[in-house]
Amino acid sequence: MKTDSIFYRIFQSIPTTFFELINQPPQLASVYQFSSVEVKQLAFRIDGVFLPNAAELPIYFAEVQFQPDKKFYSRLFTEIFNYLDKTELTNNWRGVVIYPNRSVDTGDTERYTELLNSQRVTRVYLDELSSIETSSIGIETVKLIIEPESTATTRAIEIVNSAREQILDVATIREIIQLIETILIYKLPRLTQEEIGKMFGLNELKQTRFYQDVFAEGKQEGIQEGIQEGKLETIPRLLALGLSIEQIAQGLGLDEQVVRQAAQPKS
Repeated sequence: MKTDSIFYRIFQSIPTTFFELINQPPQLASVYQFSSVEVKQLAFRIDGVFLPNAAELPIYFAEVQFQPDKKFYSRLFTEIFNYLDKTELTNNWRGVVIYPNRSVDTGDTERYTELLNSQRVTRVYLDELSSIETSSIGIETVKLIIEPESTATTRAIEIVNSAREQILDVATIREIIQLIETILIYKLPRLTQEEIGKMFGLNELKQTRFYQDVFAEGKQEGIQEGIQEGKLETIPRLLALGLSIEQIAQGLGLDEQVVRQAAQPKS
């Protein structure tokens, strides 16, 4: 299972989940932006980073590790310290590693004992999340990743139903449904997406007005995004024809700053 990409989608869609995993107030999500950061000088990228909007808050580096790796901690701290060295940010930092269970946590630790035993690094073991008393949709979605195959579809139905009852934002519900479908596809590789839909009621759900309204909105958003991308792609050609930034912005109905950014040569 491509667990890292699934986790990053969860953190992007339901960022409160990350802070719940590390026993921090979920409200912190409102002052953080989840993204990837790139160190161009060293040609590497860290995919899971929570960047705060205030200098007094720490940067969180999130790593998902589902395979044993002796060199994992060496690589993790190398990437973190290289980023801290190259960036102009002065924030403190924290590292968070998410494992399915303790048996996968096999990285060499002798040289990093002080860091691992400090508040700098938090290790989360998913099979121990049952001790967390929470009804959070995000946490339940995370737990679905390690749910036994025999109960995964039943649990998925419960999560979808809970999301429909608890969440008002249709875009978030849409993303949760897609995430759960993706998780089940990876967990049950012998089954097709259609068969998985039948097993936990998605086919019936897709026939409801609720589901159609949710996904109709998503399609409309996709159309608008496609129109915007098409406009941006024409900007270099319009500039080559001699039109000014102001003329292009007026003709395409875009903000002049957007046109200027699109006109910048790609590095």
